[in-house]
Amino acid sequence: MKHSAAEILREYGPFPGAKTVAGVSFDGKNVWFASGDRLNAFDPESGQALRSIDVAAHAGTAYDGRHFFQLAKDRIQKIDPDTGEVLSTIPAPGNGGDSGLTWAEGTLWVGQHRDRKIHQIDPETGAILRTIESNRFVTGVTWVEGELWHATWEGDESDLRRVDPRTGKVLEKFDMPAGMGVSGLESDGGDRLFCGSGNAGVVRAVRRPK
Repeated sequence: MKHSAAEILREYGPFPGAKTVAGVSFDGKNVWFASGDRLNAFDPESGQALRSIDVAAHAGTAYDGRHFFQLAKDRIQKIDPDTGEVLSTIPAPGNGGDSGLTWAEGTLWVGQHRDRKIHQIDPETGAILRTIESNRFVTGVTWVEGELWHATWEGDESDLRRVDPRTGKVLEKFDMPAGMGVSGLESDGGDRLFCGSGNAGVVRAVRRPK
């Protein structure tokens, strides 16, 4: 397993009216993050806040190319990004203990925080299709170029891990600086991983090695 320190590329925020950063997503152009009662977008090149959607947004956020999926307590909401309308909801597998959400292979992947698991679920029904386990609290999930990554955060220690999506075996790990926790994780499809920071209220970009 490759093990090294995370390289922080940039820090965005804090953002007006957003005291916390939970789920993080990327729509191909802008970064979105959940802050409790709304989804917020900013430009990752300029760092400028762009718009927000008033919707319950308590944890992980995902984007399938057309819609957002947003954890709101024990539900996952499907949201129209243009209107902000909640189109449908499905039960979250952790019944409110979920943290981390991403879209891949036509399905949703959901982190279960204190249960230290990641579930692949059917986006229409919420049925669990596959489960892998971690040995740390799961606080963010993302896919990039066929790789499954997840964030951990326990105490003052947080790291980013590339894991085998079949077994959960850790293949690569990057330690965040002490006290710099990760809540929410998303890739830009390239060499950046966007990381939420909980009550620090910022989003950090971390380099993903090719």
